[in-house]
Amino acid sequence: MEIRETAPESIQNKLKPLEEGGFTFACHSGVSCFTECCRDLNLLLTPYDILRLRNRLALTSGDFLDCYADLRFGESSGLPMIYLQMSANERRTCPFVSEQGCLVYEDRPSACRIYPIARASRLHRVHETVLENYFVLREDHCRGFEENQHWKTAEWLQDQGLLPYYDSNDLWMQIITHPAIRNGGLAPGQIQMFYLAGYSLDKFRDFVFGSRFLSLFAIPEERLEEVKNSDVALLRLAFDWMKFSFLKEPSLSPR
Repeated sequence: MEIRETAPESIQNKLKPLEEGGFTFACHSGVSCFTECCRDLNLLLTPYDILRLRNRLALTSGDFLDCYADLRFGESSGLPMIYLQMSANERRTCPFVSEQGCLVYEDRPSACRIYPIARASRLHRVHETVLENYFVLREDHCRGFEENQHWKTAEWLQDQGLLPYYDSNDLWMQIITHPAIRNGGLAPGQIQMFYLAGYSLDKFRDFVFGSRFLSLFAIPEERLEEVKNSDVALLRLAFDWMKFSFLKEPSLSPR
């Protein structure tokens, strides 16, 4: 199944394979459709997106989720998925957009960064490599394609700061697409822990340092120090814990 079948129906016919020659596009305040793409969105947030946004806003994970999360559950997996809650106005605008543009631009979600291209990725389960294809999304309102700036795919990804997002998002993809859980393999209690580890990083920190976690798992001292000082390192530990607990992978070493 390819991206044009799994993408929202409203854009399926607007996705075209991205040729090796790249694409021509620019978005800035001088383009007549500026911020038009920042409304009425079904914008899925990854755990790394949430980490970046809540740090930018100086919020706890819980406060961010209370204020900005639209919680939905996957139809077949039953997994909790977080979407960005649009503002309660007629245009359903993004809560972080203004007339001048994005208010959280440096920490905007990966789905915003990659636009107007789309990435279809899947994990090769044998070689454990990520396979990817790129598509260009040509929406009717977008005038950015009329600009003169040409991009190769790799140039766009680098310019938009997507590589650190991929580092975490690809690990997340490995978990949520795994056969053990993608078709409803988790029990209700496990789904609660999935939510805590994936989205509520402050509570996962309490789980690591305030429960029997460190007596059950042998975490190297160097890694433990990283986890204490880096939210990204803490999120990586959460991913490893989910792989160990839900996928039965040897991602952590029991004592």
